[in-house]
Amino acid sequence: MNRLRIAYVCADPGVPVFGRKGCSIHVQEVIRAFVRMGHAVTLFARRWGGEAPGDLAGVTCIALPGTLRTAGADRERDLAAANRAMPDLLDACGPFDLVYERYALWSSAAMQWSRVRGLASVLEVNAPLVDEQARHRELHNRSLAEAISLEALIAARQVVAVSSGAAGWLIDEGVDPGKIEVVANGVDVDRFTPVFTHGGSDPVIGFVGTLKPWHGLSVLVDAARQLKARGERFRLLLVGDGPERAAVEQDLAAAGLTAQCDLTGAVDPADIPGLLARMDIAVAPYPALDGFYFSPLKVMEYMAAGRAVVASRIGDIDGLIDDGSTGCLCPAGDAAALAETLAGLIADPGRRIRLGRAARAKAQREMGWNAVAGRILALAAERVGC
Repeated sequence: MNRLRIAYVCADPGVPVFGRKGCSIHVQEVIRAFVRMGHAVTLFARRWGGEAPGDLAGVTCIALPGTLRTAGADRERDLAAANRAMPDLLDACGPFDLVYERYALWSSAAMQWSRVRGLASVLEVNAPLVDEQARHRELHNRSLAEAISLEALIAARQVVAVSSGAAGWLIDEGVDPGKIEVVANGVDVDRFTPVFTHGGSDPVIGFVGTLKPWHGLSVLVDAARQLKARGERFRLLLVGDGPERAAVEQDLAAAGLTAQCDLTGAVDPADIPGLLARMDIAVAPYPALDGFYFSPLKVMEYMAAGRAVVASRIGDIDGLIDDGSTGCLCPAGDAAALAETLAGLIADPGRRIRLGRAARAKAQREMGWNAVAGRILALAAERVGC
């Protein structure tokens, strides 16, 4: 493949591209894969979250206009106005062969600019953002948000959904199914090694992620409470921070688990492999959610690290994990079933090791970011002129 000049656009003020959130890691890994493949990337972003990692220091970084200081309806108007400035910015920083955008509210101009100029374009859709914004945050001008969203979805030549749930939402929105492709997230397997470093006698049950309601921490704490009541010996390691931290701490205290739980708070992405190495069992305890659209990076990182993974049987996780072979699946939101599965793994170290080895082997075979990026670029090349 010839060397491409790629404009990577992330206009979402909620995504600090060089930050610690899962969405931040996703941005970095896609760009990292493009760079490894020999392409030149210019990153347009609204929020940075820190300095570029050393291996991305050569990426040209362009700050998008639009203030982050306003709130409410004023913030929405500012971001919609900033969208109109995008074509001039792309003209000034180009030329480009491909525009790759992480789908964001109030951002459609990059996709429209690429279509007018006959360029390849990819819109990566991770979530139904209008519904998510209205449900979990605040949305003052829904009609304008929906109109700008539809502009982007129509203008994009190729739409990549990270899960079948996200693809289903796109079809419901009226996007041509022929230009939608499901490409799951990936993992940098080489960042992780299948070693164990916790050094204690009690198995460590771990979780990595932002502490938000849809990640199911209350389910995990309830399961841990049941394990404790059964006399099982274990420790908890919860890695991450977020709006649910106070509630998690209260639940731990109520269950008498505070003393046997390490809650790290936010950590640098470079620290995640070492923290995973302290875990014997890694959990993704999603509750029962309608329209589950996640392609969880945490599950793929657990697998790459060779952990015994226990996850909810929901969405595309059922398929990512082969139940009983590369991990264990439990009914979503069922704390009793989760506790029973965890108890079985606590009692059987050999099974934990076998599951972890199989999970890592699958990650090595199927989940590398280079393969993900290569597939996306091949799709983009096929749709030039469509």
